[in-house]
Amino acid sequence: MSIRNSNSIPQKPRLHTYIWMFCRVALLVWGIVEFLLGNTTQFLQSLFAIAFTHLWDMFQMWGGKSFITKVPYYLQTELNIFICVGCVVGTSLNLHTDFEYMDIILHMFSGVLSQSFMFELIPLINGKNRETGPAMQAMFSLMGAFGIIIAWEFYEFTMDRVYAMNMQRSEIFSEVGLVDTMWDLINGTIGALVSMFILAFSKNGKFKRKKGKK
Repeated sequence: MSIRNSNSIPQKPRLHTYIWMFCRVALLVWGIVEFLLGNTTQFLQSLFAIAFTHLWDMFQMWGGKSFITKVPYYLQTELNIFICVGCVVGTSLNLHTDFEYMDIILHMFSGVLSQSFMFELIPLINGKNRETGPAMQAMFSLMGAFGIIIAWEFYEFTMDRVYAMNMQRSEIFSEVGLVDTMWDLINGTIGALVSMFILAFSKNGKFKRKKGKK
């Protein structure tokens, strides 16, 4: 349960604060190392990623009295871990090794994270005076997750075209880029579906032990 201080800002447990700080320091160190290696794009990526690790704080500062200020802090923790692993581990592996499976892991986790965020966001948007059924919450959160997953592919396409990057691994006269995009969407969808069922069943009490059973 969140505790609010005199400024009505939810206070997160100290463990979450430590995780956030670790992720930010790791991103900064990674960005500096990549800059020294001549990878300016990765340095700029680290700065952008660090800014994104402050998303929850931005909600609290600029959210006013809207529902966005009630987004749970642990979602930012999940996002920070994802950003840190994606940049420090994922990008480094893609740049300096031939490891091919990190992209699958990250896109599945992005589906889980997107669905979790939307699952918490929908009842907040709906308001405390309106009850949101578990089935409706699960369905709309899944649709919201699909939107986030697709939006990321839009981002990759834009970066490739505007900054001559190769996030979608496109090649002339080849379907490699299309196949990569489709696998990204499929992996993200799998993650979102798994997360949806777990959260929906959990909210319905399916994982609770029945009385009399150990």
